[in-house]
Amino acid sequence: MALTESRMAHLGSPCPDFHLPGTEGRSWRRDDFQEAALLLVVMCNHCPYVQAVDDRINALAKDFKGKCAVVGINPNDAQAYPEDSFEAMQERARRKGYVFPYLRDEAQDLARGLGALCTPDFFLFDQDRKLVYRGRLDDNWKQPESVTRQDLRRALTSLLEGRSVDPEQRPSLGCSIKWKT
Repeated sequence: MALTESRMAHLGSPCPDFHLPGTEGRSWRRDDFQEAALLLVVMCNHCPYVQAVDDRINALAKDFKGKCAVVGINPNDAQAYPEDSFEAMQERARRKGYVFPYLRDEAQDLARGLGALCTPDFFLFDQDRKLVYRGRLDDNWKQPESVTRQDLRRALTSLLEGRSVDPEQRPSLGCSIKWKT
């Protein structure tokens, strides 16, 4: 698998609207989330980069519950990658104990609207649903004990404390999104 770097989407871009099914049995819209921040995580089941950080994503969701809505989005072509099917997503969310909605982007419209290129790919929006951060989770996807810079956590803390989010942001790295042909 080739390592793909995320595209650095334009800060200030609006969050695309969406209406997607979640693994817990309900559909979600962008405006269902009223928290001060909205973090969309483009992710999937089979990517080793996601597998290496999904516990950290879940911990972030727990730490910022009520302040930031964390939402997982899986756009991968489940026909070509059955391990990314909706049923497999439901099983993974249960097994991993996700505390955030894990949504299926079957049409891949939300991923395209975000400009996502890889899994994981992180998009943080403020209260007005304008993009304030896009990039990596931290500086060591493979070894959590070796992380020295928690980029996303720092951006989220700055946002929630009313400070400017550092515009110097590093792209996320991961598997390419499996687009339908």
